Amino acid sequence: MSRKKVRTFSASDQELAMLDAVATYHGFSKSGTLTNLVKKEFWRVYPSGTTDIRPDSNARIKEDGYAK
Repeated sequence: MSRKKVRTFSASDQELAMLDAVATYHGFSKSGTLTNLVKKEFWRVYPSGTTDIRPDSNARIKEDGYAK
């Protein structure tokens, strides 16, 4: 079993309240919400991945960069 690494970040009280609201809405933890948002944005910007980060073998990739 691999252990998760603890990360820290800076955010204002308002930003933390926004994160908490989004996490509550989606039913995720704040950490899970951040992770999901980063993954979503990463695949939007790099639909075919990067040199180091490749899509899963079963991922659908469209030519224009937007999956259905």
